[in-house]
Amino acid sequence: MEKPYEDINLIEFQSKYKTEEDCEKRLFELRWPNGYECPRCGNKEYIYLPKRKLYECKNKDCYYQASVTAGTVMHRTRTPLLKWFWAIYLLVTDKRGLSALALSKKLAISTWVAWTMMHKIRKGMSDRDTDYKLAGIIEMDDSYFGGTREDDKRGRGTGKTAVLIEVATNDDAMNYAKMTVIDAVRGENILNTINGNVQPKQVFKTDGFSAYNIINTTDHQHQKKVVKGKKAHTVLKWVHILASNAKSFLDGTYHVTGKKHLQRYLDEFCYRLNRRKWEGQLFDRLVTACACSPGVTWAELTS
Repeated sequence: MEKPYEDINLIEFQSKYKTEEDCEKRLFELRWPNGYECPRCGNKEYIYLPKRKLYECKNKDCYYQASVTAGTVMHRTRTPLLKWFWAIYLLVTDKRGLSALALSKKLAISTWVAWTMMHKIRKGMSDRDTDYKLAGIIEMDDSYFGGTREDDKRGRGTGKTAVLIEVATNDDAMNYAKMTVIDAVRGENILNTINGNVQPKQVFKTDGFSAYNIINTTDHQHQKKVVKGKKAHTVLKWVHILASNAKSFLDGTYHVTGKKHLQRYLDEFCYRLNRRKWEGQLFDRLVTACACSPGVTWAELTS
């Protein structure tokens, strides 16, 4: 059986994607794997308009024009696709994360263009991971990110941003993880997060915080254990490891302190983590995700 994703290293990437046309060809294959199909009427016959890089439907009642970037994270971009492909490759293959300033220097683009591109790519990551639901024995706990010196109080009384962490485990091994920014650690937010992220009838492990009792109203099993201080990491091992790793990732590269864009940075962390067994396929998986995601607008990023 043919693998759905291609293993590609840096040398192979440089060889395969040398020109703008190489990138356009790959996007065409991803958008229309069975050949062109008009997004409006479904007709398969088209005329290519090279000056405008548009595909025009030949149906006399339609004549709809589409580009390979329409409906993707690259929609209406003025940045060459070759630089988009490089941005995707560099972002997804660097475990430490990549700052907008670093990307701008590597690709000879402005910092704001780099910042916008990276958030659009992260939207592709987020959309793809939304399709997957957690299953197994799921560790769940809350952690707190960002803030200022005035918010240095630890635990649930802090002024930092609350994040709900769910880690699916099997035989004490970590499978997949999701991290969700929430307004507060209360039952309603916990229930909404579980409903969006987890398959029915799973097993949850939590500490003794009362808000987690909401799990008892669902079809999931709830294993609750009251823990104190340093013993928490033995009961919820993977949650604490990932919380620590995510904070190091954010503080070391992005210096993220605010709530506004925190979710996207956490989505990036989880996307790469959840595909750690397929490192060679990271670029091909992400460029596919970006071709299938409508992305995010500048207004949505800055509002």
